[in-house]
Amino acid sequence: MPARIDLEQRRKDVVEAAFRLLVAEGFSGLSLRKVAAESGLNIGSVRHYFGDHRELLVAAATEVGDRMGRRLTRNSPDALSGLEGEAAVDALQALVEELLPLDDERRVESIVLTEFIVAARVNPLFRPVTEQMAADLRQVIANALRVLEVPDPAEEAERLVALMGGLTLDAVTPHGSLGAERLRKTLRAHLRSLPLRRPRGSA
Repeated sequence: MPARIDLEQRRKDVVEAAFRLLVAEGFSGLSLRKVAAESGLNIGSVRHYFGDHRELLVAAATEVGDRMGRRLTRNSPDALSGLEGEAAVDALQALVEELLPLDDERRVESIVLTEFIVAARVNPLFRPVTEQMAADLRQVIANALRVLEVPDPAEEAERLVALMGGLTLDAVTPHGSLGAERLRKTLRAHLRSLPLRRPRGSA
């Protein structure tokens, strides 16, 4: 048992090192040799935990998807049931913000995910993982909007997911360098434009 736990921890350490290199250097920095140095291991040890470069990349892509998935479970769409007006907007914003780069941890995850999404354009290795993450995200958002009784939740989810992608890209690249406050305001404006159920008695 101790050996298995150590193996799992070492694999996590190597993936964390890969994340740091992706943030600092992009895919050009993700050689096994650089990952080994960053994780404080020799390259032979890294190859013990990950058979080759391909296996490490798939593990890193899968890990960022798993982390974001765990974030989403903190705000279950079912918890939105019965909410109206600003309370509904607050809860929906909390759900969406779990996946936006609003602190260091989420920023790292967003950068890593963006690197894999861009890489998937020309490298089919990453497409199954990134396509599954996109499908899962659309489903979660659509379910949340359905609970809030938004008409045509699937179509509204497409718009919201597109906004999330644009906000993330602007926040983590020189394309926009969007700050957290502006990101939140932009998201809030969109959520308030959704046809959410109004509180009883409101005009």
